[in-house]
Amino acid sequence: MRGVVARWWDPVAYAASGRRAVRVSLVAATGFYVFRYGLDRPVAATYALFAAIALGGLSHIPGTGRQRAAVLLWAVPLCWVLVVTGTYLSVRTWSAALGMLAVGFALAFSAVGGPRAAGTAPGLQLLYILPSFPPYDPASLGDRLIGTTTGLALLVAAEALLLAEPTPPGYDARVAVAARTAAQCARRLAAPPYVLTGADRTAVQEAVQALRPLHVPEAERPAGPGRRQRALAHTGLAARTLLSRLAGLDTGRGEAGPEVTAVLRAVAELGEATASCVRSGPSPQAPYEALVAARARLSAVSAGPLHGAHGGNPAPAVLRGHAAVLEVADAALAMGVAADLAVRGRRAAVPVPAGRFWYATMWAPLLWWHRLRGHAGRRSVFFQNAVRIALALTAARLVAGVDTLPHGFWAMLATLTLTRTTLDETWHTIRLALSGTLAGALVTAGTMAVVGTDTRIYAVLLPVWMLFAFTVGPVRGVGWAQGLFTVLVALVFAQLAPSTWHLAEVRLLDVLVGSLIGAVFGLLAWPRGAHDELRHAVAELLRRAAEIVVATSASAARGTAVVSPTGAPAGHRSLRRSVVLAESAYAQYQSEPMRFGDRARAEPPTVDWQAALMAGHHTLWGAQRLLEPPVAALGPLAAEALTGVGERVAGRMLLVSAALDPGGDTPSASVPSIDLTFTEFAAEPPDAPRLYYATVSWLESLTADLARIGSGPREAGKPA
Repeated sequence: MRGVVARWWDPVAYAASGRRAVRVSLVAATGFYVFRYGLDRPVAATYALFAAIALGGLSHIPGTGRQRAAVLLWAVPLCWVLVVTGTYLSVRTWSAALGMLAVGFALAFSAVGGPRAAGTAPGLQLLYILPSFPPYDPASLGDRLIGTTTGLALLVAAEALLLAEPTPPGYDARVAVAARTAAQCARRLAAPPYVLTGADRTAVQEAVQALRPLHVPEAERPAGPGRRQRALAHTGLAARTLLSRLAGLDTGRGEAGPEVTAVLRAVAELGEATASCVRSGPSPQAPYEALVAARARLSAVSAGPLHGAHGGNPAPAVLRGHAAVLEVADAALAMGVAADLAVRGRRAAVPVPAGRFWYATMWAPLLWWHRLRGHAGRRSVFFQNAVRIALALTAARLVAGVDTLPHGFWAMLATLTLTRTTLDETWHTIRLALSGTLAGALVTAGTMAVVGTDTRIYAVLLPVWMLFAFTVGPVRGVGWAQGLFTVLVALVFAQLAPSTWHLAEVRLLDVLVGSLIGAVFGLLAWPRGAHDELRHAVAELLRRAAEIVVATSASAARGTAVVSPTGAPAGHRSLRRSVVLAESAYAQYQSEPMRFGDRARAEPPTVDWQAALMAGHHTLWGAQRLLEPPVAALGPLAAEALTGVGERVAGRMLLVSAALDPGGDTPSASVPSIDLTFTEFAAEPPDAPRLYYATVSWLESLTADLARIGSGPREAGKPA
């Protein structure tokens, strides 16, 4: 009994939806009543109400009230364009349908701009759908724009001023915590006994987890295409990498040399400066330059003669330690550059490397174009979703126009709200929606049969029912939402024109038609959603990564770096695009519920997709770092050993890739387990300089990523 009550009553969920319901209901009712009864302008009343419902109820813009208000202000001109376009294209069914195809695709594809753009798109779709239906009446355009503007203005004010929510810590605050944690760990490793305590490792794990996208609120994720968003995401990734390398750094086997200590202390200073910088503090230029100098001294010592075990060359244990510390320094330098770039943009005082930070000098329109072009293909889940919803809405508009479906607007609204990214989820949603709509239709028919055409009763019921619907519907699910909304629209239209209980029949018919259209296009257009696409995207990522591993290992062995005109290693751009597509597919995959009809999703997951994505990032960063000039040629024994281990790691990547996405002539197989004990990792050629051990360390970390891919998701509580 207690479990049933807990499922029905979730105070936190109802509190959040209740605040939203108060704002939307107050705005929608105010705009509707002022125009309908105060000024006797029913058209303006309709648009004021639906503008509030579209952008406040149907849209799910993440963030606090003030953040949503800012997004809505930017969206007002676009709303005017959509209302004007829909009004003039409604003259013919074919023009309205073509407009729906173009507008539907553009708005759905705008989700590539980040969570706020994705959350606003459904409401904007509704603001085009509403005027695209008859009557064709350009003379009423003024009232339509006045009503839309009034509804949006009231909604902006309500979001900014009413029932403010607590502001969660931003991504910059999370990065600051991670940078300070890294500084603390670096200081601990620079002083005896040169090891981290259990508390330090716990702090590292908490800071890393706080930066994972899954644990960051949608509104705070730096997912946009702009320079600041890219640089802030880069700062977080560098901070995670720095923390993981510090946690794996073991200098406790003996006293650290003065050069190693100097580097770690400089890393600590840069970590503190970065934490201040991301909160709009001073530039970390001075600590950055100090770390560059300390890193150069350690590199010189590592490359020079020491009293080691191989005829005056540095001892292998020393070289391995130096390589690990230099990787820590590289991650700290990348974090400092990205933080300064995120805060100051083109005015960044820290020198910005062109290859790794390719976006630093680009203007915002070019960055948007880069993001759009990167997803303009059938392998992008954003492109797939845009095509699916645009075709479904176009078909619904054609059916509503050709068959003169009464209140066809409701059919298109059903198509928009019920179409999901997988066929299985779409059918599940439709079953719930039809059940809820049927219940709502029965309530509507009974109400209208009793009340008749007395609009006063409907006027009294509307705000109360609206508050109830927008509070309960989002919490109880799509069935309740559709049933409550069915009664809501009946209460609205009963005040605009004389209505009978037959309005409930029309509503049920429209939802049925819209649902079937959504199901048909869910079947025809990528019915498995992101499941298959994620496998293909990760497989392609690993194939690109394997190419770069072979090329980087060979280049390091020869002492030559093959780079593109931008300064990045060859193949870097293709791998970066593969990482972007895989990350977007993984994000959608996580949002798609598991259904029993999909056996692949019903079974326990056996692939750690997060490890695969990190393998792509580690490949990009390692290839960039290892081939920075000057690159010294290895001796013949070291070159042969390094080339061999590079080819073996690349071969393992191709094996995992083939298991994830087998071709037509490749037998299906489970993801193979990867052996971490390559004998080449322990090899110590007598002519091996520091670059050899740095490259081997990079390849060993990639092998660890590959081993995690086939072991399934990490259990809760275990470190990543």
